[in-house]
Amino acid sequence: MTTLDFDGIAFDPTGTRRVVPTPEPAAPQPVPAPQPTRTQTEQPEGDAPVHPVAAAAIAQIRAGVIEAHRAALDAQTALQREVWRRARGSEAAQAGQVADSAAAAVTGIRPVEPVRHAAEGAFKPLARTHVSSLDGAALRLLSSTEMSAVFGDTHRRIGVEVTARLAATTPLTLTEVTAIELYGGTGNGRVVATFDGDPRAAALQAAEVFALYTGMPLCLSGSTLTGGVGDTETGFGSGTVDVVVQRLDLVPRPFLQATATLDGGQTLDVTAMVAERLGAEVGPGQAVPRVLLNEFHMAHLARGDQAIAMGPEFAEYTGVRATRLPTGGLLLVDRVLRFDGARGNLESASYDTEYDSPADSWYYGDTANDSMPHFVYMETSLQAALLMGYYAGPTLTQPGATLSLRNLGGTATVLRQIDLRGKTIQQSSRLLSTTVLPGSSLQTFDYTLSVDGEPFYRGETMFGYFSDQALANQTGLDAGRYVPSWLSQHPETATRVIDVAARRADPGSRACARRTLALIDRVEVVDGGGNYGAGYLRSLRTIDPRDWFFARHFHLDPVIPGSLGVESVIHAVQEWMLDAGFADGMADPVFRIPRDIAFSWRYRGQFLPTDGTVELEAHIKSVHHGPHGATVVVDGSLWKPGLRIYELIDLSVELADRKALS
Repeated sequence: MTTLDFDGIAFDPTGTRRVVPTPEPAAPQPVPAPQPTRTQTEQPEGDAPVHPVAAAAIAQIRAGVIEAHRAALDAQTALQREVWRRARGSEAAQAGQVADSAAAAVTGIRPVEPVRHAAEGAFKPLARTHVSSLDGAALRLLSSTEMSAVFGDTHRRIGVEVTARLAATTPLTLTEVTAIELYGGTGNGRVVATFDGDPRAAALQAAEVFALYTGMPLCLSGSTLTGGVGDTETGFGSGTVDVVVQRLDLVPRPFLQATATLDGGQTLDVTAMVAERLGAEVGPGQAVPRVLLNEFHMAHLARGDQAIAMGPEFAEYTGVRATRLPTGGLLLVDRVLRFDGARGNLESASYDTEYDSPADSWYYGDTANDSMPHFVYMETSLQAALLMGYYAGPTLTQPGATLSLRNLGGTATVLRQIDLRGKTIQQSSRLLSTTVLPGSSLQTFDYTLSVDGEPFYRGETMFGYFSDQALANQTGLDAGRYVPSWLSQHPETATRVIDVAARRADPGSRACARRTLALIDRVEVVDGGGNYGAGYLRSLRTIDPRDWFFARHFHLDPVIPGSLGVESVIHAVQEWMLDAGFADGMADPVFRIPRDIAFSWRYRGQFLPTDGTVELEAHIKSVHHGPHGATVVVDGSLWKPGLRIYELIDLSVELADRKALS
């Protein structure tokens, strides 16, 4: 095992540089669903009492009503997008494509069938199903037994008691659900149903169907469904209710808020929520049996109540800048199954985690890679590693201190190439050591990622927890000296430009990173340049404080993810390979991460929203041509203005012909 060294000059806790606070981005706040004016839990005398947790949560989110109405106004803007989406196929076909992709995923490269990918930040269901409509018999079954009887075995988890039922607080009014669309409506989901009876009950029950469809009760064993409908007068009758989900989340409890439209155009605000049993605890190891932390805890660790996520010792970190997981589409760990360690023991521990990578994940739609992009390999493994290191309690040794988490470096190797769409990634990690220093502490880990028990990725890494003063006195990779890029040292060198933005604008361009992963716009090339005389690449990107990842990484502590810095260098190399003609003659060119090439990285600084620019360079180190493609290995660096802060060694990119390999 390679030892990760900390050179001791990255941060200066005793420096005198003034701490400049960075503006907080418009990150998602832990605000639950809006409270309807009259809730379904407000029962007439003699009915079941209101669940206190549900009542408190619903009351807490009253302010969200305005947001819900604004979201409803946005529906018209999204109408044309929805028409386009429907033209690509029914939700039933899409669900089948996702499930088929999950079932057929095997090692190696294979042809990819069209999949409608989720938007970045879209709600990730806790379970998937082929089912996209329900007849009367299925609805009656859903109201009398657990949801797996209708939606399938994916809606069952070992040890989890699923007691949430449809229409538990009102008589069953729905007669048929004609459509359940995971990303329908404005993009958050849609249910269309017929009913006979109270339209208000029908609207609530349609929302409950969607909560069950997405598997929300799976993260709180023994939970129930509750909720309510806005105070609007309606008469009894029969007709159709069209429920468009506006928001859904797991914080503070799993919930969704929606707008229900009845025949004739009348609208109702609807809230459905999952609540634990009266008096039940929901902290680590308590929400469900046999799992220490699940999706519910991850959401709270990212932007909610840290006492729920990590235990009461962490309550002081709620609502302030502290160590957190990323959120939205960058939250890439789902569950901690086992932790062989103890809080306060910072020297060693081992643990097992899981991450579900649905075939419709946003990054599969935006990458030029055949399967998972490189940054997701890095993010999911590093998030799982840091998670239990934090759980062990290194920050608890310095009460009252504000400590921010940063990755400092590591080494990782792809052991085998595998299609990860629709797979559950298991990770076994070990905390190897913790070193507590004044104003900071360092932790080292190693980890192995597997699918179906077969390893495919292995690495080791170091994380640091740093005080504000330490972060404000960063000296970068070169002890505070300014070391310019290779091109800056050779200003007379002629360059040519690859216009990445123009290629991306052409929908016919192949093997192109797009949308959320559009990380670079142009690449300067020096043929025969660089440290190895084999070619040199440089790219400069302006930092926009509104860039999507600042709201995701991290809540109240916005920095560019280091993995996206690595990904931007990969994109520069990919564009150079295409420009050099490596894809000529290929029927279906795709990029992959080569196996058995160890990649290492060092980070000694952070990119803030106020830093202005990111400059990157890559030195072509080697090019190997094989029977079905080519592999390029580079060394690289990234600069913030005046300071080199990332170093990448043996970063490799493979271009292959998917059709030939399949």
